[in-house]
Amino acid sequence: MRIALLDSVHPILAERLVDAGHEVNALHQADDAGLAAALIGMEGIVVRSRRLHADILSAATDLRFVARVGSGLENIDTAWCLKHGVRVFNSPEGNRDGVGEACVMMLLALMKALVRANNQVHHGLWLREENRGTDLQGKTVGIIGYGQMGSSFAEKLRGFGVKVLAHDKYRSGFERAGVEECALERVLRESDVISLHLPLNTETRHFADRDFFLRLGRPIWFLNTSRGAVVHTEALLHAIDHGRVIAAGLDVLEFERADLSGLDPSMEPGVQRRLLGHERVLLTPHVAGVTHEGKWKMATVLADKILSAFPKQRG
Repeated sequence: MRIALLDSVHPILAERLVDAGHEVNALHQADDAGLAAALIGMEGIVVRSRRLHADILSAATDLRFVARVGSGLENIDTAWCLKHGVRVFNSPEGNRDGVGEACVMMLLALMKALVRANNQVHHGLWLREENRGTDLQGKTVGIIGYGQMGSSFAEKLRGFGVKVLAHDKYRSGFERAGVEECALERVLRESDVISLHLPLNTETRHFADRDFFLRLGRPIWFLNTSRGAVVHTEALLHAIDHGRVIAAGLDVLEFERADLSGLDPSMEPGVQRRLLGHERVLLTPHVAGVTHEGKWKMATVLADKILSAFPKQRG
């Protein structure tokens, strides 16, 4: 098969595909204007952050699969792929450990005032009582979305002495020791911590909106490491300022550019300024799953899936 590689990924992916007899064509430098022509004759496309709209995909008339090195599929027109019988693969299994660990890191950093205390000491301040933390032990952690990332966070919480409530609209039967499967309303009512692990689609955009925060049963620590637009940022800031959210850790932001290269300053600049200047919001640049190990694992998982569907071409 002729396979186009549109983004820079771990070389193990191309090595394994070539070893199986497939032809891999690196098209990293092709701009959108020239990409359609470059995809003519390609039977597979591998992408990371590049967007694949129907007009680009339709140029590859022999296309049999599209594969994303990563978890979310919002940069791929999956409806077009389904309509045309094109298989779609992703590799959330590859960076689930990185995301789960990052959630624990962000949560503890918030509860122990780590960033503020670090900055104060670097500036010559030694404030102990002002930085008195809160223990995670004994708290109830609500996880919304119990796929690879949500379940990884639950696994990493073992040993902290917490109760885990998990809700997933599309999955069931995942309850086990230490994780209680339940309705969304119970998560909102009983949780001390809520972490979102949702894909971005028309149903989940602004999932955490004003009504979401009004339905909380108590003040919470809030985490989002999924996609920025599942949170209505202005509603979150309002909830923080009015005591419904104690503090928030966000690895993803509603205002990210589509290519993940940074923030788009034209998107609600006033809200952005409030967010970036808020002392009770911990921000990281969409790196929860960006680890050295995860880069290799995502490429390996994706190679496994592609070669399972389209095996070795030579003996």
